[in-house]
Amino acid sequence: MANKVCLVIGAGDATGGAVAKRFAREGFAVCATRRTVEKIEPLIASIRSDGGVAYGFGSDARDEDQVVSLIADIEDNIGPIEVLVFNVGANSPCSILSETTRRYTKMWEMACLAGFLNAREVAKRMVTRLADAPTQQTGTPHKGSIIFTGATASLRGSANFAGFSGGKMALRALAQSMARELGPMGIHVAHTIIDGAIDTEFIRTLFPDRYKLKDQDGILNPDHIADAYWMLHQQPRDAWTHELDLRPYMEKF
Repeated sequence: MANKVCLVIGAGDATGGAVAKRFAREGFAVCATRRTVEKIEPLIASIRSDGGVAYGFGSDARDEDQVVSLIADIEDNIGPIEVLVFNVGANSPCSILSETTRRYTKMWEMACLAGFLNAREVAKRMVTRLADAPTQQTGTPHKGSIIFTGATASLRGSANFAGFSGGKMALRALAQSMARELGPMGIHVAHTIIDGAIDTEFIRTLFPDRYKLKDQDGILNPDHIADAYWMLHQQPRDAWTHELDLRPYMEKF
């Protein structure tokens, strides 16, 4: 089995995929998930063609049974999960006047419930591996990182983003609580605020005027986001970052 695994939940074509490639270049066995395994196959093939180790999984991050099975499969057959990156997207703008309970609930499940399920299962494994490690009094080693991808909506709600913002704000609270509980056990829990548009098909299609700012470095490059995630995992425990804001220079605070 590989010595270390980076699990990326929601390894899409932009941020998640870039993070997976970044950790693969650093020698991690990357386990990447999307709702269907067919969608993850191009990313896995790309990592392998570059000499990396990667495995793709089709999994519903909101389904508890599937999450429990996924984590057990990886830990038993691939290696211990040293890094979890939760990157599930749940952005679906809609007026509050026409929003439905079904849509709102689904966005919360994707943005927050899925984060809870995956982080809980991985944290259980990380804590178990700490059983034979030094106690906090003698120096708890850094045994793992859990990184949640947040957004502008994690901090403030905007018109037509009530569902997305509700879920992202809840995810931020989850990250804060986990950091306070797990930090003393040697687990680095971080939450990133991606405060700006990312170079994705979603932005290209729905916000073409915003996408034009790419030539001016006005939208975020997924590879540069991935560099920041790698930096978070590399931080020494005497200077851990919990929340990291990433935004283009021209983005308004």
